[in-house]
Amino acid sequence: MRDADTQANRSNRSGYCRTPISAFYSCAIVFACLLNCTPMRAEKLGDGPKMSATQLLRSAVQGELQAQAEDHSRWMYRVRTKDAGAEEVKWVVETPEGDVARLGWINGRAISSQREQDENQRISSLVHQPDLQKKQKRAQEEDSRQTEHMFRTLPDAVIARYGRRDGDLQELLFEPDPGFHPSSREDVVFHAMAGRIWVNAKQNRLVEIEGHLLHEVKFYGGLLGYLDQGGQFHVRQVEVTPGHWEIALLHVDMRGKALFFKTISVQQDEMRSDFRRVPDNLTLAEAAEELQRRCAAQTAAAVQQLDRNSNDTR
Repeated sequence: MRDADTQANRSNRSGYCRTPISAFYSCAIVFACLLNCTPMRAEKLGDGPKMSATQLLRSAVQGELQAQAEDHSRWMYRVRTKDAGAEEVKWVVETPEGDVARLGWINGRAISSQREQDENQRISSLVHQPDLQKKQKRAQEEDSRQTEHMFRTLPDAVIARYGRRDGDLQELLFEPDPGFHPSSREDVVFHAMAGRIWVNAKQNRLVEIEGHLLHEVKFYGGLLGYLDQGGQFHVRQVEVTPGHWEIALLHVDMRGKALFFKTISVQQDEMRSDFRRVPDNLTLAEAAEELQRRCAAQTAAAVQQLDRNSNDTR
């Protein structure tokens, strides 16, 4: 079980990605840390000459950028994560001041009274300390900047070709473009990937990305570390309401060595569900109250279910 400080640091950071590329960027930035924009208007896909796979990918990327710029809605959702053998369930609420997360369950059981007090104290500190809010806001803005960079890099970093077609969904197979020159360690990881991308050609959205490392990735010739060949990631987003998409699945499995021979083992499985919209002007304090109600309701429902099961077996 992680200590409260570690949990607070992870929750205060805006680690809950809203797009496939931002999810991949979060994976890539983890590797880099272990080693120590103006959106364009999307092309409208319609009748006429068939565009190349790279053009379709570029159009879908522009569609994602445009959607992010125009969508200011806020949402609450449940996150189930598997990390280092432990399964955790949290509820997350988005606000203009940042995201707030509350841990509710660990390995299928409601958290202890002590852990609940720790969660109350952590969230209260965030709500009542402007410095913490500013730190979180800066982290979110930096993530947004890096996310846009990753978006714009994608069509230039890979060579794409057409795969299968399934209704509005078009598969694109990608591999590194040898003519691309990475400008950051995150780009180096990205450029060593091959895999597939599913695009909703009708809505100009990225639906799913699967990739794996084709070869070992060395940082500064291996001086700062490396990532092993075969590392993989998988990100999928779903349309939760007409025109609004959210990340539903994130899987990462990477291994390697970092500076001072520290072993890297990044294994993360994250599933998101139960999306529901909240007021766009929700405050952190209101979000904290909503999280407490939601976790309490979930615990009460679980207890009632256990009671019913117990009665059925008598």
